[in-house]
Amino acid sequence: MIKVLHLITGLNTGGAEMMLYKLLSRMDREKFTNIVVSMLDKGFLGDKMSELGIPVYTLNMKRGIPNPKGVWLLYKILKKENPDILQTWLYHADLLGLIAGKLAKVPRLAWNIRCSNMDMSQYSKLSGLILKILAKTSGMPDVVLVNSNSGRNFHENIGYKPRKWEVIFNGFDLDRFHPAPSNLKKKFREELGLPENAFLIGIVARYDIMKGYEYFINAAKYFLNTCKADKKVFFIMVGKGVDEKNKDLLQLIEKLCVKDNVFLLGERKDISSIMSILDVMVSSSIFGEGFPNVVGEAMSCAIPCVVTDVGDSAFIVGNNGIVVPPKNAKALAEALLTMFEMKSEKLKEIGYRARKHIENIYDLDIIVKKYEQMYESMIRILI
Repeated sequence: MIKVLHLITGLNTGGAEMMLYKLLSRMDREKFTNIVVSMLDKGFLGDKMSELGIPVYTLNMKRGIPNPKGVWLLYKILKKENPDILQTWLYHADLLGLIAGKLAKVPRLAWNIRCSNMDMSQYSKLSGLILKILAKTSGMPDVVLVNSNSGRNFHENIGYKPRKWEVIFNGFDLDRFHPAPSNLKKKFREELGLPENAFLIGIVARYDIMKGYEYFINAAKYFLNTCKADKKVFFIMVGKGVDEKNKDLLQLIEKLCVKDNVFLLGERKDISSIMSILDVMVSSSIFGEGFPNVVGEAMSCAIPCVVTDVGDSAFIVGNNGIVVPPKNAKALAEALLTMFEMKSEKLKEIGYRARKHIENIYDLDIIVKKYEQMYESMIRILI
């Protein structure tokens, strides 16, 4: 039995957190024992992980505030649990895990990088310093895992020199993310007070500068000014911070006069249902993406995607969607117009081709197997 302790920054519903949860839900319980430590609190996913029978510890550190006490708390957990492998997720966990893992003499350490092309000018000086330290110490873990080719390229360019790179893409639960029945699409439109034939363009992302909401809303403005049937087209926006409390977002929507065509749904727990009733899904990120979960999830639902060429988005979509340059609202709008003007049969063809692409390469069971094989190979080297 191989014991893996996963250290992650927090347990809210971000891409890394969801991938960890999906991994834990499918790993072979006869071969692996998993433990989770959150540097922050239990978040949304902590209890769900506990329901899987996974022990979950919390260090209750404060976001953005360095606390040496976290090293001591993690050290005690590592000595108590005595894992074979310490798997860290995200930069802050990589650094904390490196320090505490070495002190506790954990046999094997793997970092897990989930982003690419980070614009560090948009983040704190502390985050920039942590990234520089990680680059300098990247030869110390046994494996540095990335979830995208662009992530590996970016980190190599900023000085990462690990003993071994491992690329394992994100995986998708095709039982959860699947095409919606027509009655669900009708019901959702009724709940929003929309006509049955309303064309829905969606974005699912937390409110963060890297997600490109400014360009998405500007694209909506350009689209509505160009499209003759604008009253049938609506923009559905979902994610943490994407709600009526966000004054900056509301101000931009008011300024561009698109309020009547925009719905802010905030953070939701029914993402799979919302995605499946869209006509087109958008990823408008301008930097930082590695392997965006939302693109693969939408494709799993047979929803055509328009994505910016950031991270591995273009690689994931392939010929099953439209790729545009980042920070280009006009190009984004024109791609959406192209989708809107297609016949419904053509859109469905693109969507089902996209789902088949996910089935063949990114099915969750395929990806979980790759993690298991990586952990087994790390232990074989140790023996």
